[in-house]
This record gives sequence, C-alpha cells and structure tokens, in this order.
Amino acid sequence: MKMTLAEIARVIKAQPLSDADGSRVVTGLTFDSRRLKPGMLFVPLQGERDGHEFIPAAAAAGAVATFVAADHAPIKTKLAALVVPDPLTAMQQLAKYYLLMKVNPKVVAITGSNGKTTTKDMTAAILATQYHVVKTPDNYNNEIGVPMTILSMEPNTEVLVLEMGMDHPGQLHALSSLAEPDVAVITMIGEAHIEFFKTRAKIADAKMEIIDGLKEDGTFIYNGDEPLLVERAKKVTQKRETFGLHPENTLFAHSINGHRNHTEFTVEQWPDLTFSIPIMGEYNVVNALAALLVGRQFHVKPDVMQKALAHFQVTANRTQWLIGDAGEQILSDVYNANPTAMRAVVRDFSEFTATGRHIAVLGDMLELGEQSKALHAGLADALDPNEVQVVYLYGSEMHALADALADKYSPDHLHYYPLADKDQMIRDLQNDVGHDDMVLLKASHGLHLETVLAALIAGDHA
Repeated sequence: MKMTLAEIARVIKAQPLSDADGSRVVTGLTFDSRRLKPGMLFVPLQGERDGHEFIPAAAAAGAVATFVAADHAPIKTKLAALVVPDPLTAMQQLAKYYLLMKVNPKVVAITGSNGKTTTKDMTAAILATQYHVVKTPDNYNNEIGVPMTILSMEPNTEVLVLEMGMDHPGQLHALSSLAEPDVAVITMIGEAHIEFFKTRAKIADAKMEIIDGLKEDGTFIYNGDEPLLVERAKKVTQKRETFGLHPENTLFAHSINGHRNHTEFTVEQWPDLTFSIPIMGEYNVVNALAALLVGRQFHVKPDVMQKALAHFQVTANRTQWLIGDAGEQILSDVYNANPTAMRAVVRDFSEFTATGRHIAVLGDMLELGEQSKALHAGLADALDPNEVQVVYLYGSEMHALADALADKYSPDHLHYYPLADKDQMIRDLQNDVGHDDMVLLKASHGLHLETVLAALIAGDHA
C-alpha cells in the first residue's frame, strides 16, 4: 500500500489537510502500535482500551499519521491527524477504495461453520500455481481483519482469497459488500454460534449473506450435501456450482482412503487422478473439493491442482499429528470446536490403529447457548469404549457429557475436570499416557488446550 495522505483524506472524507501534510506517503496501516513500522498510518480502535491512548506510542514508532475519532478531536499529537466520524469505518472505506480502484484483483470469499481456514489455505495454494495470490493471514476474518488483509496487498496482486467469519446477522453482508467477491464459497452449516442464532436454519440465512456483494457475473460455490444451502441457493441468480460426497454435485469425491498424515481420494470428473491432502478426515476432502471448484473457475489444470493440494501448508493447531514426551501419538485439533466438528474428529481418530489405547481429551464447545448442555451430552453416541478406551473431559459444559457417559464408561476410564483443574488434568494425563497410546485433543480455542499439548510434548509437570 502506497498512498498520499491527501488521497487518503479525500477517500475517507476526513477534515482537510495542509498541502505539506498531504504530500506525505503512507506505506502501510495498523491498529496495533506494537506492530507499527515507520511510514505507517495508525488506526486507533476501541477494544478493551481506547486505541487513542496509543497514539503517542505510534508516533514514537515512526507513524506518518493517525486517524482520530471526531468525538476525540482535537487531540494533542505531532502526527498528521485525519479526523473521521469512526476510525474503523474509515479503515473499511479506505480498504474498499484500495481494493477496487488501486489493485482490482479477482476476489474469492470463503465462509462456513467449519473448514473455512483450511479451504482458504487449499484455495490459495491452488491459485498460487498460476497467479500472484494474497490470502487472509491466520484468521483475520472479521470487520477488522478483512480490511487489514486488503490493505496489505501488493499492487501486483492478481487474486485475493478472503476468509470471512461471522457471529451475528449482518456481518457477512457488510464484509461481502466491502469485498465484492467474484467467487463466494460456503463450506458447510454447523452449530457454531448457535447461541446467537438459535437454529441451523438461521445460521444458514446468515451464511448466505456472503453472496450479497457477489458480482453479477460471479459464481456461488456451496456444499450441495447440505439441504439448507440447496434450498436457499435456488434464489441465487449468479452461476452456481456444488461440491460434496453425493453424485448430484458438480464435483464429488469417492474412493476416500484415510491415513494418519494424509487422505487420498478421487473425483468423478478426473478419474485418472488420485488427489492427496496432507491432513486427515473426510470433512477435509469436502473442503478440498471446494478449493478444486475454485481452481477450475480460474482455469487451473487438474494435475496442477493435484500437486498443489498435496503440499499445501496447513494452519497450525488444525488436525496436527505430534509425538509426546512418552512417545505417544497426539492428534491436536485445538483451534475450535462444535458438535459437527467434534463428531467428525472423534470418528476419524477412532479408526486409526494404536498398539495401546485411544485416549480422547475433550474440552468445552463454546457459544452453544441454551442448547449447550444437550449438544454436549449428545456427543455420547460418538464415543464407544471399544474404540476410544479412555475419556478426559474438561470444562463446565463437558459435565453434561460426563453424566451422559457414566453408564458407558467405568470411573477409571472416564475423568472429568472443571475449569479450575487444568493443572491436575495435565498431571493425571502425564502419569496415565504411555508410549503406545494415541491421544486426541479437541476443544474450542477458549479452553486453551494448547497448554495441555505443550505439557504432553515437553513432559514438564504443571
């Protein structure tokens, strides 16, 4: 990003700058003063603390200018101050201008209750074989992260792959309207954020907002195995394509063979090719189908897509196999969790052969609202003592699953720990786990099971 202050002020309709100020060039933008580099513009956002408090730190780090909310003006600073009604809105306005008027890449927008980050990574890997691609870093997928990703693009960007998240109605409408995608993708509808939406149907309605900004000649790609999406897609006027495991889809997979560190599959359209992804799970095959459909939209050859999928970089903490201090195999999937994802991972985990025991360490699934206890308890049918011999449950909501499993598991094979007892759980796990065991770690990120993972790998007692 390289723009003069005068151009930025004009785009966001900030108060006029002097000619001297206006000629200065901004080379980047950040809302975190700790990440600010000389030449950047500082955006003071309202979080746990008011971002305006960090304007002096931004100045000391070499900022060229800062946004200032009108209700904070005038503010004492040596920086050029662009006074705007709201700094976040100004950043979004600037991002849209930079996207459409300065760079103008093709835009792929991806959302879904599960799999959007993995699908983003797969899609970017495929497209990068033929185009200069920028993708959402980590999970910068909200009203702050999306414009930040846009403003981080180099001018030679040809395709921008954006992950878009949501936790309330209207959020995807705003993000899609900002990005105006050429391709919009919905991976699946699960129970994530059901606390706010109450039903999966309402979640589907909110996810469908991703097409609100879809260009008239754009393409809508969605999971054709999901009836809620099939029903809603009938109203979409743009080109539609589907992926899934059923033959009715535009692209569907079969001959799926799961291994510990990769999964192989074939697709009907290219029967001579066997695809491989470096992660486990049938659900990740479905994500790969979405990425393949996007690649086909951009005219990437099937054999090129095959090679890209085989070596794409997986975002950390998503279905990683690691080795613990005792020599145990650990399947870590601690970034997020909801009932659909939890069932899928437990099913895949139980199918891998272990010389020792299968031990599942499961933490709370967050944001399930008034249905939380029932949804946690409902996981009982996914756990079989013959397949997963030992279960450790952690968190206040997992108490419901502990109660539901009491008749299936003996007390010495079922362990429950409230939130305050993580250290005790770690000690018990370290004393219990042996060289031949296989351990699954799965929970919402707010439970921070990565600390359990670190302890199992390091062998240090809590």
